[in-house]
Amino acid sequence: MIELRDITFAYKRDRDIFSRFSLVLGAGRTVLLGPNGAGKSTMLALLANALEPKSGSVVLDKDLSPQASRVQRTQFRRTVAWLPQQIHPFPSLTVREQVAYMGWLKGVPRSESWSRSIAALEKVELIERANDSARSLSGGQMRRMGLAGALVHQARVILLDEPTAGLDPSQRNRFRELLTSIPDEVCVVVSTHQTEDVHDSYHRAVLLADGGIQFDGTITEFVEGTPHELDVRDRVALGYSRLVAGED
Repeated sequence: MIELRDITFAYKRDRDIFSRFSLVLGAGRTVLLGPNGAGKSTMLALLANALEPKSGSVVLDKDLSPQASRVQRTQFRRTVAWLPQQIHPFPSLTVREQVAYMGWLKGVPRSESWSRSIAALEKVELIERANDSARSLSGGQMRRMGLAGALVHQARVILLDEPTAGLDPSQRNRFRELLTSIPDEVCVVVSTHQTEDVHDSYHRAVLLADGGIQFDGTITEFVEGTPHELDVRDRVALGYSRLVAGED
């Protein structure tokens, strides 16, 4: 379980994006929905300790406040994997070397991280590019490499920010299969503004808008009141419109 507790955050002198905001995320797969600009990426960066709140704390076993020590931050980051929207490859590394390096940065011994990198690349169907330069990958392949890096150190919490951006339909289906292969005891949070990415293999849906939670429940509850003859994705789209735009 990971928790945002009474978080207040703003970029420099901008208005607060979050004000005394709290959210508890437990084991299983959660989809974080919301329009662009709702604060989804900011929330994941706060959960990953890539951003620091003005007040409040992130809790994972222990309270990680803005005054936390370097050792506490290092221990926290080793248990949390974060895939931001932008992936930046190292110029001189191959795809496998970058994935292994990401594991090493998270505290996995060098030789073990090197071994695990193969399995991680196989999971994201990128093994055939293992020895190519990381910089040679396309946008979609870059995101798959980033996902492999998030998987390689077997984190307790995995945070994925718009992970299907740039993926074609078959790759999106593969991503769904990959998600469901992650053990249910791992806390996985996937942010997206695209309702077609939402499926019934998610255990929970959280809708973020206007700096607060507009919905928090199961996918079944999210689509309640929509026509049963439609498939899940169409029902999610209708439920999303109803909650975000107030449409009937």
